[in-house]
Amino acid sequence: MKPKIWLSSPHMGGTEEQFVKAAFDSNWIAPLGPNVNGFEQDLELFLDNDCHVTVMSSGTAALHLGLILLGVKSGDEVICQSMTFSATAFPISYICAKPIFVDSESDTWNISPSFLEEAIKDRIAKGKKPKAIIPVHLYGMPAKMDEILAIARHYKIPVLEDAAESLGSSIHGRNCGTFGDISVLSFNGNKIITTSGGGALVSHNPDIVKDARFLSTQARDEAPHYQHSQIGYNYRMSNLCAGVGRGQMEVLAKRIAQRRSIYDKYYNKLKDKKGIYFLNEPDGFFSNRWLTTILINPDEAGFTREDIRLSLEKENIESRPLWKPLHLQPIFNCYPFYGDGTSEKLFQNGLCLPSSTNLNESDFNRIFEVIDSVFK
Repeated sequence: MKPKIWLSSPHMGGTEEQFVKAAFDSNWIAPLGPNVNGFEQDLELFLDNDCHVTVMSSGTAALHLGLILLGVKSGDEVICQSMTFSATAFPISYICAKPIFVDSESDTWNISPSFLEEAIKDRIAKGKKPKAIIPVHLYGMPAKMDEILAIARHYKIPVLEDAAESLGSSIHGRNCGTFGDISVLSFNGNKIITTSGGGALVSHNPDIVKDARFLSTQARDEAPHYQHSQIGYNYRMSNLCAGVGRGQMEVLAKRIAQRRSIYDKYYNKLKDKKGIYFLNEPDGFFSNRWLTTILINPDEAGFTREDIRLSLEKENIESRPLWKPLHLQPIFNCYPFYGDGTSEKLFQNGLCLPSSTNLNESDFNRIFEVIDSVFK
């Protein structure tokens, strides 16, 4: 069998082992330590815009604490982008709140500002004002945050920004992960940089970050013994994983450039093929191009998204459909949805192509050979 070509595999930069070794040498094998502090400082420096950061075991954990810190409680409603990974919405269920799903718009594939406002108005009319809004920057493409934030401010609803896929993306020079009242990053193994598993909670409010640190370390009160006046969580990132993150931060700019170069390679090869479409950056938007995605119009191309995916799979090449909208998921299809079907059409016709930064020319030749064979 031919070697596996992964959709998005980890790519070490070279210095990660030094930071991890320092943790071993100093016996800092714990959920705290110099690498944790250093990684947080590295992220704050990169994000800029007066942000404060605390790193955690996962982006999902950060979303969970974000909802808690925004005051969301059992029975409350939270507006959530429908087209996203399920981890965006799972934390809503963790606290027994109710997700209200909103469709995408076609410019960025992210939450539609018009349907967002429609959902807010309708929920208020039904006597249940939403307690938070969760927009997502899909595949590194920023959402229309100016419009989203204007709506959120008008109705006085806080924004929990899911920037899990968009570290290094920006809007008019402002980094994704700095727009929300609370924002969340992910360093899962397939992200643009990784800590194996991990995430971060970001806020302009230092008190929010301080409270998140407290809750993420079992909410232990200041006392010589173990005393707890609140429910806590074991959500802190380990010093070992943070060491990997510190090494990854040294190559983040390079990884962003490489992902964008991968997008350009696909675009230049496939842009003139009938029925293939790419997602372009709106003016002022900068995407890290975490994953390169395409849409296939089967009426024009003569084949479907699945024809390409299955042909790649036969050659041991991983690709993946776009996220299945959450309002179509069996676990969530009982909840309200506001939209016109845009996300459903994207799911039906969209495909994520291999985007690892360690792809070589031989890998690309294999990928393009398969795609060309489908056209033939």
